[in-house]
Amino acid sequence: MTSPRLLVPLSFALLSACAQQPTQPVELDAESECPTRLQVGQGLTLSLPGNPSTGYRWRVQNPASNVLQSLGPEVYSAPEDSDVVGSSGLSTWRYQARATGEGNLVLVYQQPWALEVPPVQTFDCAIRVN
Repeated sequence: MTSPRLLVPLSFALLSACAQQPTQPVELDAESECPTRLQVGQGLTLSLPGNPSTGYRWRVQNPASNVLQSLGPEVYSAPEDSDVVGSSGLSTWRYQARATGEGNLVLVYQQPWALEVPPVQTFDCAIRVN
């Protein structure tokens, strides 16, 4: 026979586990509307178009490290149906919301050897983590 004193805490633990709904990862791209709101633990994927064969690369200027944690380096992928050498593709970064607060995720598109030249494009997104 099960003790009622054991069932009550077990019931509350099961109810709280059911009440927590997993949050879906947020996907951002060059046309995304910012600011973006995340929950602690929620994933964020950022994909920006680029063409490294031109010498230009996306560089993370501000990683919003007070609220985001990087889950790895940039991953570049070219379209599968592109047979043209030098065609553009997507640069993708993955993050996870790690702490409550606000920050700005800023990336610039420029040639890595010409940092004194202003970037040709900037991605600046305000991030709020609750």
